[in-house]
Amino acid sequence: MSLDPAALDTLFHAARTHNKWTDTPVSDTELHALYEALRMGPTSANCSPARFLFLRSPAAKERLRPALSAGNLEKTMTAPVTVIVAHDPAFFDLLPRLFPHADARVWFNSNAALAEETAFRNGTLQGAYLMLAARAHGLDCGAMSGFDKAKVDEEFFSGRGWKSNFLVNLGHGDPAGLFARSPRLDFHEACEIL
Repeated sequence: MSLDPAALDTLFHAARTHNKWTDTPVSDTELHALYEALRMGPTSANCSPARFLFLRSPAAKERLRPALSAGNLEKTMTAPVTVIVAHDPAFFDLLPRLFPHADARVWFNSNAALAEETAFRNGTLQGAYLMLAARAHGLDCGAMSGFDKAKVDEEFFSGRGWKSNFLVNLGHGDPAGLFARSPRLDFHEACEIL
């Protein structure tokens, strides 16, 4: 069953990266709902390495401020929620529960390079699921990579070992802050059918 055009517009065609936000808050219920949706997206061996830190309080946002690039400062500090999309390098410790059909933990616990590549790739994928889930639940988002990862990891994850990947601002976007839509590559420029 295909999604109707309105749903596709919500997720892709009409969806935009937001830079300004209304004052409408994002509730715990909304954050739980979007996680319930995103966690069902596939990852290799169901490894689910992404970890999400939802910064909503002014105090949490102030802790993030020193790590932000100048161009991302205002839009992040005014967003109702900023999500640090991270991954757990030790994700494989949960594989006995998440992937019980095989001893998948041994695939990663003695191969640090494979574990890091798997955590980063699948954590990034789950970050994309976060954005689609947010849009599907009526929230707007603005993903960013302009921040100091080392500062974020030290400030928020030093006791956990998680590694930050990118940030996503969430809320109800103010259309006044939108830029004109940038062009996209055509099929023949980005794709090949063999």
